[in-house]
Amino acid sequence: MSWQTYVDDHLMCEIDGHNLTAAAIIGQDGSVWAQSHSFPSFKQEDINGIMSDFEEPGFLAPKGLYIGLKKYMVIQGEPGAVIRGKLGSGGVTVKKTGQALVIGIYDDPMTPSQCNIIVERMGDYLIDQGL
Repeated sequence: MSWQTYVDDHLMCEIDGHNLTAAAIIGQDGSVWAQSHSFPSFKQEDINGIMSDFEEPGFLAPKGLYIGLKKYMVIQGEPGAVIRGKLGSGGVTVKKTGQALVIGIYDDPMTPSQCNIIVERMGDYLIDQGL
């Protein structure tokens, strides 16, 4: 299965009648493995900040989590494993695997918990596969 299939069929899937706004699987070095057409352009420093927060939980809290030109307020997560951010009625979930970052962006009416389920299940699957 191609990485794009993981994004198209498993991250951009419907859950309770809602879909993520955008999703991607990105290597921890910032290389794009696959992304939805709607995933925003991002800078290497965005990925560097995310990786710094995984290594030093709380790193992003005072600065915010940036993906592209959007700044998300960092909210509860799982230190070293999951970062969650909020922006207005939407937000982002980032799950770290052994080699990649699984990122899901959502807007209302999708709920944070629905986004978390989609992103974290994919991340857990990739971890189980040694990725």
